[in-house]
Amino acid sequence: MASTSLDQPDVTTPSLYLDGIPHDRFAKMRNAPGLTWHPYEASGFWAVTRHADIKECSKRSEDFSSGIGHTNLWDLEADALEARRSILDMDAPEHTRLRRLLAKAFTPKAIRVWEDLTREIAAELLDDYLEAGGGDWVEMVAAPLPIRVILNILGVPVEDADFLVELSNYIIEGTSDQMSLAPDAYGNTTELRLLPFASPASHALFEYGERIADERRAEPREDMVTLLVQLEDEGGKMSHNEFKNLFHALILAGNETTRTAITHGAMAFTDHPDQWQRLVDDPHLLYQGVEEVLRWGTPLIHMRRTAAVDTELGGTQIAKGDKVVMWYSSSNRDDTVFEDPFTFDVGRDDNDHQAFGGGGPHFCLGAFLARMEITVLLEEMMARNMSFDSRGEPQRASSNFVHGILSLDLEVSSLD
Repeated sequence: MASTSLDQPDVTTPSLYLDGIPHDRFAKMRNAPGLTWHPYEASGFWAVTRHADIKECSKRSEDFSSGIGHTNLWDLEADALEARRSILDMDAPEHTRLRRLLAKAFTPKAIRVWEDLTREIAAELLDDYLEAGGGDWVEMVAAPLPIRVILNILGVPVEDADFLVELSNYIIEGTSDQMSLAPDAYGNTTELRLLPFASPASHALFEYGERIADERRAEPREDMVTLLVQLEDEGGKMSHNEFKNLFHALILAGNETTRTAITHGAMAFTDHPDQWQRLVDDPHLLYQGVEEVLRWGTPLIHMRRTAAVDTELGGTQIAKGDKVVMWYSSSNRDDTVFEDPFTFDVGRDDNDHQAFGGGGPHFCLGAFLARMEITVLLEEMMARNMSFDSRGEPQRASSNFVHGILSLDLEVSSLD
């Protein structure tokens, strides 16, 4: 049975998220029978808000396609979809092929190679932050850590980190109602509808990726960009358009979502100092603490799929071509799965959160990397016995896609 009588619940207006996730609206949909039809643009979508339904939808990739339509909320013309198609917007066998090419670089064993470097970066950033007595956590810690790590993995000059964070910020604006760039920014001449997130910053990131690729063709190195270029040059393994969009996705996903989790972690520990002290007193809780930071923050708010066949989900009949949107921020507060879901608890066991998606073939490729970065950062924070106090309200992103924090002003000291 479908639910269509919830007074037109709105969870898509970006400005709603300036006050945080609209949890009351999601709870209303979770508690209604079936799925909820949500109007959007000229049509709408089925809102998938319960944990179990998202898990099922994620695993049934043949029924709920990533490749038929765009994985963001809005529809695209066929040429725009092809121009903007990344690994996120593919089904098997194309998705399987690209994922296999990348998988070895993101296994736990491969990621552990980068742990020492991550620790050096985290230690440097935290020492500078402590010396300054605090400041904007996003600018000084959360943003530079993951971008510097992913740039080292890719083999991209680390001195370009600030520029790439700038581009990422502007790209994410494409999910908001507050676009600040002119269409021709960064020398863009491409129609915005053909660019990821309709942002001229995507043009700049494409151009940057092309330049790095040309450099690696001329002078190969032991890095991921060289690997990707060689796969493209070998013919058939990766097309040029796939390389462009994959580089774009790796830069964006490799820094945006992890910095969001790191920022929400700092906010949570500031708001719940007892949980921070609990972690400091018992480092054995670190694994659970990392998972709780991920559940609590849920950096990615949603993903969309398109029904490839007439089917059923959550007690609702879904027609071929219907859109379904999985709302991870809702599923991670589902009280049928999480006891006291609105309580931040670093000792939470059996934390089956969906911060990396609901499973299935599109489970986040960078999950191990994100976990490693958050773990190392928390270890270094614990080693310094850091104490946090808020200096004001966080500045949130006007986005229904990324649970972003633009700035977070904290006062910090060491209790040693």
